[in-house]
Amino acid sequence: MSEALSAKITKSLRPVPDYPRLGTTFHDSMPVLRQGALLKSIVDALAEPFRKSGVTHVVGIEPQGMILGGAVAAALGAGFISARKPRKLPWIPVRQVYALEYGNDSLEANRDEFVASDRVIVVDDVLSSGDTAAAAGELVQALKGTLVGYSFMIEETAEGGRARLEGAAAIHSIVKM
Repeated sequence: MSEALSAKITKSLRPVPDYPRLGTTFHDSMPVLRQGALLKSIVDALAEPFRKSGVTHVVGIEPQGMILGGAVAAALGAGFISARKPRKLPWIPVRQVYALEYGNDSLEANRDEFVASDRVIVVDDVLSSGDTAAAAGELVQALKGTLVGYSFMIEETAEGGRARLEGAAAIHSIVKM
């Protein structure tokens, strides 16, 4: 991955200390996403490893993963599916519950979002513990899609999220912090 792109992303992040809990620094990606040329470079970099993988759909994890995921889907000529927080979908949802370091959460997708021939990547802005991304991947598989890979703008290596996902599918990240 381009060191220049990685440096631009890192420089543009907004660190928020002690969020969501004491001792944790949250890296807010919204200042990164508001820069058009940088956003385009990020989308291209997130899509690149999967261009020849036959991806038919991209799942974006709410909230910023939906922004990036929709753009990656367009770059790949694929469809887009959102992995949403509970009670935000108008149809019949399937829920995947997962544990966080500070409680439980869940993601939902509509029951009819995937078919067995779908080849899917999961996109999010940050890979931290890996719990949210793993839940999204499990949701894809529960709904009969084939999980091809994960693509992240930032990987927080100290949190060990890559280990949580390894073996399930390919893992790609632009920035490792």
